[in-house]
Amino acid sequence: MAVTADLAKLLDREYEDKSLEEIVKAPVEALAGVTAEDAEMLKKAFHIKTIGDLGRNKFFRAATAMVDLTDSQK
Repeated sequence: MAVTADLAKLLDREYEDKSLEEIVKAPVEALAGVTAEDAEMLKKAFHIKTIGDLGRNKFFRAATAMVDLTDSQK
């Protein structure tokens, strides 16, 4: 079964028509609202260069898991 999702609101315009594989390899500033300065801070603090790096980062994943668990208890 094919799954589709409209990611346009999450991405800068130039990345809206890219495949998920391309988006995961894109720099974090491809995310709507993430500036070059934000991307530089993520790189310095967590060695995050791409959207994939951000999504796979152990600290961000742990925080997301804790929030999801907390929300599921409500």
